Amino acid sequence: MPLHHPKHRHHDDDLLPYRRSDDEAKPRRPYTPTFPSSSPGSANRLLVLFAATCLILAAASFAFAVSASRSRPPPPQPPPAAAFRCGRAEDSLRSFLASSSPGRNYSAADMEKVLAVVGVYTEHGSTARRAALRATWFPPNPEGIVSLEHGTGLTFRFVAVRPKDKQKMEDLQKEVDMHHDFLFIDADEDTKPPQKMLAFFKAAYHMFDAEFYVKADDDIYLRPDRLAALLAKERPEHRTYVGCMKKGPVVNDPNMKWYESSWELLGNEYFVHASGSLYALSSEVVEAVATAKSESLRMFDYEDVTIGAWMLAMNVKHEDNHAMCDPTCTPSSIAVWDKKCSGSCNITEKIKQLHNTTLCSKSPTLPPEVEEEE
Repeated sequence: MPLHHPKHRHHDDDLLPYRRSDDEAKPRRPYTPTFPSSSPGSANRLLVLFAATCLILAAASFAFAVSASRSRPPPPQPPPAAAFRCGRAEDSLRSFLASSSPGRNYSAADMEKVLAVVGVYTEHGSTARRAALRATWFPPNPEGIVSLEHGTGLTFRFVAVRPKDKQKMEDLQKEVDMHHDFLFIDADEDTKPPQKMLAFFKAAYHMFDAEFYVKADDDIYLRPDRLAALLAKERPEHRTYVGCMKKGPVVNDPNMKWYESSWELLGNEYFVHASGSLYALSSEVVEAVATAKSESLRMFDYEDVTIGAWMLAMNVKHEDNHAMCDPTCTPSSIAVWDKKCSGSCNITEKIKQLHNTTLCSKSPTLPPEVEEEE
């Protein structure tokens, strides 16, 4: 049977799979869907049904959200601020106690209440002085500090700055790890003394709930029991500045010792102010100092003058007590230090000698006549 190639076909319709009718060959109209006509009542029913469906979906979404929020664990809370840290400042004793007693609360909201915080200012190189104090009137270990605090209401710390030199800091850290009796302040070695004391009061105020904040030098012999008796007295004035008050000429010659660069603001004579070796500020006074902007406080060259200037501006009660600066031990002396020494004496030997004197270390807290009156 002969094969026919498609190109030999004479009718194009033979190439189509089916034959179109005449109607199909005409152009088609666009398709337009038709809906059955609806009455107003049926339209309302559809609207109500749609609204009900939306309400059901909204209720389901709300229920799911509530369920998810209840089952979701609460976001982690930041740990409470520790009461033994304030910026770069740190209380090494309570830091040590917190690490050795994990169950005890040392948060900032649970500050320890004491009669007074006594900060003994010291330098990195004064290791021998600190050793002499620990061998005499300053508690030698954490147990001793806590025991003295319970007995007198006074808590003691050596106040210092962290040296920038790595070797010095390592040496000091060994002493810290052995005794745990330092309060490091937020200051540098080259910071001026008045600013260091401001840093101490700021740190102590935020770390301790105390009635008084005391600053002492590391070259004095102190009777903690007598200091506690002095501070525990009832006072009509709550804003109190306690110390061995003094005044003297302002030195305006830069070639002389105790030169004051701001002498023109002071005149010829200093106002009354406490000696810097030992003084106490009541809590209301320290609160005002610690919460003030640092740049709003006038700084003079010397700490005792600067503190005295702040006290004048704050209109506090000056309480003069020369038992806080006795040159020799007496039945009522609170602190003993020799004003004439001025760095020329062997402080460590002097403190040990005083401690070995019965009148200094073993006499009653109060003089006999005071005890009889009470």
